[in-house]
Amino acid sequence: MARFHKLKVQDVYRETDECTVITFDVPDNLAQEFNFRQGQHLTLKADIKGEDTRRSYSLCSSPIDNQWQVAVKTIPGGVFSTYVRDTLKSGDTLEVMEPSGMFGVDVNPDKAKNYLFFAAGSGITPVISMIRTHLALESNATCKLFYVNRTAKSIIFKEALEQLRNQYFGRLEIYYFLTKERRDIELFNGRFDEEKMEILTKNFIDIPDTSEVFLCGPEKMVDFVSEYLIKAGLPKELVHYELFVTGLSEEDIKRAERLAKQNVEGVEVTIVDGGKEFQFTMTKDFDNILDAALAAGADLPFACKGGVCSTCKCQIIEGNVEMKINYALSDKEVGQDLVLSCQAVPTSDKVKVDFDV
Repeated sequence: MARFHKLKVQDVYRETDECTVITFDVPDNLAQEFNFRQGQHLTLKADIKGEDTRRSYSLCSSPIDNQWQVAVKTIPGGVFSTYVRDTLKSGDTLEVMEPSGMFGVDVNPDKAKNYLFFAAGSGITPVISMIRTHLALESNATCKLFYVNRTAKSIIFKEALEQLRNQYFGRLEIYYFLTKERRDIELFNGRFDEEKMEILTKNFIDIPDTSEVFLCGPEKMVDFVSEYLIKAGLPKELVHYELFVTGLSEEDIKRAERLAKQNVEGVEVTIVDGGKEFQFTMTKDFDNILDAALAAGADLPFACKGGVCSTCKCQIIEGNVEMKINYALSDKEVGQDLVLSCQAVPTSDKVKVDFDV
C-alpha cells in the first residue's frame, strides 16, 4: 500500500529556463521503501493556496546513484510546476509517494542488448535514468537516443548527456532534432516524419539487432514512431512507451459520452486497501470509483486523475467496470483485470477492487 512520506528538499536548481530539478533527501529508514527501478516516477503532494495538489514526475536519477531526483517542466498556468519554479526552495518539505510505474525493463548484465530511445522535451527524464543504468550495469549494452527539442538552449540534461557519451564512448550515440532552429543537416531539423524515419531505419537503426525500444513524449510522436518501427519489422512486445497526452481522441470522447449515461447510482463498491475492506454505495454525484470512494471517506493513492500516471490503479476482484480512457496500462495489465480507478465506471450492481497490487 503506497503512502505519502514527508521528504526534505535537498536541492532545487534550474536545468533550463523551463525545467527545474528537485533532489530529495531520503532518510536511511525510508531507503528500502524508496528503492526504484529506472523509468519509475514519484508522486508529489503539496498544499498550494489551500488545495491538495498532486503531480507525478519521472525520476531522472539512476538507482545506482543513491539519489532521488525529478525534473519538473514549467507548464503555462500549471499550478504545481509554477509552485516548483517560483516558490519551492532547498530545505522545504514535500509529501512524496513511494516510487511506482511500469516503464522500463529489468537490468540483464549477462546479455548484450541494444537499446533505442526516442524522447521529446521533458520526455528525457525517465530515459536518462534508463541510459545511465543500462550502460553502467550491462557492460555489453549499447544505447541510441533520438531526442527532439525546440531549440538547442531548451535541451534538458544536454551537459549530462554529453558527459555520458564521453564516459561510454562508442556505446552511446545521441542525435538531436530541433524544431525551431535550423541546422546544416536537414535530417536533424523538425519532428519525426516518414522521410526521417526511412532514413533512420536505413542508416542508424538495425531493426533485427534492436533489443528494446523506449519512447517518451507527446502521444502523436509516440504513436507515429512506434507504429513505423513495428511496420518495419520490430516485434510489438519490444516497444515500451510513456505518453504526454495533449487531447482526447474521437474514440475516447465517444466512450466517455457513452459511459456518462451509465447509471451508477446504487452500485455497491468494496475497496480493498492495506488488507482492509471499505464499503460504500455510489451516488449519481460521481461516475468513477476513485472520486466516489474519496467522497465516501476512503484514503486512496492518486495523482493526475487523467488516466495517465497509473498511481490509482487497482484490480477488479468482482463485478465489471469500463474505463473511459487509458493511457497508462498495457494490454497485458488490462488482461490481468487491472484498471485505473479514476477512469473506472461500474457496469454491474456490485464491484470489488483491490488496491494492494
